[in-house]
Amino acid sequence: MNNNENIIKLEQVVFSYPGSNITTLNHLDLEINRGDRLGMMAPNGSGKTTLLHTIMGLCKPNSGIIKIFGKQLKNEKDFAPIRTKIGLLFQDSDDQLFCPTVLEDVAFGPLNLGFSQEDAIKIARETLAKLGIEDFEQSVTHRMSGGQKRLVALAAVLAMQPEVLLLDEPTAGLDNKVKNKLINILNNIDITFLVISHEFDFIKAVTDKIYSMEEGRVLTDDKIHIHRHEHVHKHGRHPHVHK
Repeated sequence: MNNNENIIKLEQVVFSYPGSNITTLNHLDLEINRGDRLGMMAPNGSGKTTLLHTIMGLCKPNSGIIKIFGKQLKNEKDFAPIRTKIGLLFQDSDDQLFCPTVLEDVAFGPLNLGFSQEDAIKIARETLAKLGIEDFEQSVTHRMSGGQKRLVALAAVLAMQPEVLLLDEPTAGLDNKVKNKLINILNNIDITFLVISHEFDFIKAVTDKIYSMEEGRVLTDDKIHIHRHEHVHKHGRHPHVHK
């Protein structure tokens, strides 16, 4: 339940990629409070991934204010500690997985948090079991399918036991059975999260509010109405135009 404790707050954040004349984030405002279960649906190129990377300090804004856990963050030294409390699932799992085996990848985070080798492996195995992929623990990560890598990357994030999750297209490459398992996991964990997805049914099933982005700004749920577009055409499969 939302108790209004502010965890993440972005105020008037502006960001452009070096060498680009496009403003990706344009005086963007966003608040995430403890207990929020937020979704975001918006077209490709609207700045969703950049927003997550800015929250994590991976993209340094041109201007604006970023406050996380009540502290204003300005440089790498400020952002480093919060990365142990906020888990980011990258859109491309290959950006997140680099150890030889699945078990090593998932245990890496707990080891960095100071857990012993024994405890880190225990946490990793428990996390893999929650996702139903415990049989993968000795698999060579780079040889796995895209969907399998996605689950391993998620396990690596969850093993860090974060207070907040930022999930960038978590269902990419997953079949319906695994998507349903992910829905069950997200609906039964007490973690604040923001999830980006193009899948309406998934995002509706796991979130309380759905936001969007346009022209580099966040549109909150009081400004938009996102719905699934279902209709029948007498033209069947013939090309036609919506008016």
